[in-house]
Amino acid sequence: MDETRREFIKKSGGCALGMVALATQMHHLGSVSAFAQKAIDESASPSVGYKALVLLYWSGGNDGNNMVIPNHDDGTISNYASYAALRQPQGLAIPRDQLLPISVPRLGGLTYGLHPSLGPVTGGVNNGIHELWAQGKLGIVTNVGTLVRPLTKAQYQSSSFQKPYQLYSHSDQVTQSQTANSATQAFTGWGGRIADRLASVENPSGLIPMVTSIAGAQLFTSGQVTLPLAIADSNTTPANVLNPLGFTNTGGSARLTAFNNIRTYDLSNNYIAAASHVTDLAMQANTSLQTWQEVTATFPNTSIGRQLKQVARLIKKRTDLSVNRQVFYVQIGGFDTHTTQLTTQTTLFSQFSQAMRSFYDEMVVQGVSNDVTLFTLSDFNRTMNPAGTGATVGSDHAWGNHMFVMGGAVNGGNLYGSLRPDGSGNYYPTLLMGNTTGALDDADNNSSGRGRWIPTTSVDQYCAVLARWFGLPQDQQTLSAVFPNLGNFPGTFSQLGFLP
Repeated sequence: MDETRREFIKKSGGCALGMVALATQMHHLGSVSAFAQKAIDESASPSVGYKALVLLYWSGGNDGNNMVIPNHDDGTISNYASYAALRQPQGLAIPRDQLLPISVPRLGGLTYGLHPSLGPVTGGVNNGIHELWAQGKLGIVTNVGTLVRPLTKAQYQSSSFQKPYQLYSHSDQVTQSQTANSATQAFTGWGGRIADRLASVENPSGLIPMVTSIAGAQLFTSGQVTLPLAIADSNTTPANVLNPLGFTNTGGSARLTAFNNIRTYDLSNNYIAAASHVTDLAMQANTSLQTWQEVTATFPNTSIGRQLKQVARLIKKRTDLSVNRQVFYVQIGGFDTHTTQLTTQTTLFSQFSQAMRSFYDEMVVQGVSNDVTLFTLSDFNRTMNPAGTGATVGSDHAWGNHMFVMGGAVNGGNLYGSLRPDGSGNYYPTLLMGNTTGALDDADNNSSGRGRWIPTTSVDQYCAVLARWFGLPQDQQTLSAVFPNLGNFPGTFSQLGFLP
């Protein structure tokens, strides 16, 4: 029996689009919206120069307590002695003499320490990210987490104050960190919503979408009208990440001609028109990526290294692709360390530190280090109170965490965040648990506590500063559309000065 036209286009389209995921978002008709896309703010003017945001996601809930460690003994609450008292008995503390020292001018020169795997490591391709601190290219935003509005310990324990839904749940906290909305379920990510408002203005003739994931389809990249690109890591060359399948064998040319012709039919049907448009975008992007230049820096042959290398390749081709603004998503997993945390983190920290440093070095070579900012997010932190003892020691799901921001534009070499509510002038959580006097940061209030830090800086605030630097208009309507709860956090931009 002869194939019907729709059966043919279905099979051929599957071959063409099986090459990648230009995420169709059909569940909320995003692709239909994309087919009719126009500038949301037609009065806006494109910015001068290039900028890119790169989100590096720590999947599984990274234990920030062993990543950024107080390393001072001056009588303040958050010091190494407090840290060691809470983690050393079970074997989860990092020895003091192994910490990579950093000094914090905003806290009067107090010293902290980074995990030793964030510096030079055996077999590494570079010196890691630690030395970028002294160069002013790496900053840390402390105690960041999902919030609907500022929350004290007393308010957290009261049923009358709204909290992020499903706290300590991986999937729900991933969703909230990628959507920047902890008040209700959301079906678009804040990266996608930024692209909704900027793509047609900043990249009017862009040959690829503004948003690209090197880690599969992600909620962060989804918008209402934005069609994100999802491609493979650097093991696949740019010329092949979108290469159509099924048209290179015998008769391939004729098949491609037939496929292109048949996609001109039935365009009065919104779904068929949208599918045809997605295919057009994929083929257009594929054509534009056939020529490319390899990067200069050496990247580690790890998953996160290969992802960031692919990002660097696309940035290097930015002029040919006619893009003025780009948003990227990369991811490293394995941080759900209920057991064997010390060995696992040693490996993972080394992997992302080496990859981040290679990426920064490549941006310097390309001359865009001031124009590209890489930042981190994670599901949540992990409990200060260890789970288990000895070689199997780990930690459990918690809340507020510490995030890295890296790039030439970063006001690096400092800690940032919202000041703690006790008037101490400290951004870092106090390392006191349960109902101990002064333990205002621990959500738990029983006799022992777990050390789940109530965030003092919301994901909304943290990400809004990044979005402002990227060029998101600062009018209230736009900010509310991208970060719906930002108005609940006064002083966002004056408090968090890690970017200009």
